[in-house]
Amino acid sequence: MTFINTLQTAWKKQDSLVCVGLDSDLSRIPDHLKKEKHPLFAFNREIIDATAGLVCAYKPQIAYYSAVGAEKDLELTIHHIHEHYPGIPVILDAKRGDIGSTAQKYAAEAFDRYQADAVTVNPYLGEDSLRPFLNRKDKGVIILCRTSNPGAGDIQDLETGGKKIFRIIAEKAVNQWNENGNVLLVVGATWPEELGQIRSLAKGMPFLVPGIGAQGGDVEQAVLSGKTQDGTGLIINSSRGVIYAGKGEEFAEASRHAAEALRNEINRYR
Repeated sequence: MTFINTLQTAWKKQDSLVCVGLDSDLSRIPDHLKKEKHPLFAFNREIIDATAGLVCAYKPQIAYYSAVGAEKDLELTIHHIHEHYPGIPVILDAKRGDIGSTAQKYAAEAFDRYQADAVTVNPYLGEDSLRPFLNRKDKGVIILCRTSNPGAGDIQDLETGGKKIFRIIAEKAVNQWNENGNVLLVVGATWPEELGQIRSLAKGMPFLVPGIGAQGGDVEQAVLSGKTQDGTGLIINSSRGVIYAGKGEEFAEASRHAAEALRNEINRYR
């Protein structure tokens, strides 16, 4: 089954557009887990087991693992999801983008080493830098389009040929890069007007939507601006707002409540 098929099934089965971002910071996990051999995995496992019935995807951010030499924790986390919750896809948030053989290695890292179902990529270097990812027909390729950060407009709002760069990226994603039907776009909840503009261009293409929670994105605006006609089309990510919802030994239960509250809020506007 392809990433897109798995995602569509998860939307329906889970009745959820929620993605939990596993941005697990060693300095912020409960103290009782820090003595574990793989502390980030121990933290993630409890979050996953508590929230698996409420989400359509998980999204570990690779920097939180590689920065502390915890790549094994990342491998164990993805394996745990695949083994115990095979209907929930895993997005590796790596934002890769490079040329030629280097791009091929990055694709192998995401899909072969870590066994991710999808990966985020940066289109700045052009189509040849995306091609090793796009050629993996069963995998999702999630292209940065209008990101959630405050400085996004520094580059993405620049105009060429009368069009802003983020619109050009969206058009290329739809018209040139999606021949295998495996392309998605990153569009931040912090820019609801642009989210609506991109939806008008990309029609049924799924969007990964960061920016809810700690970054201040509004759930109602994001859903109304970005959903497709059938009330899906969005992977709405919350990281810190879910995984750090509680502290101490009850942290996983707090994360479940946070994920459930977000799912319910999103579903009110679908």
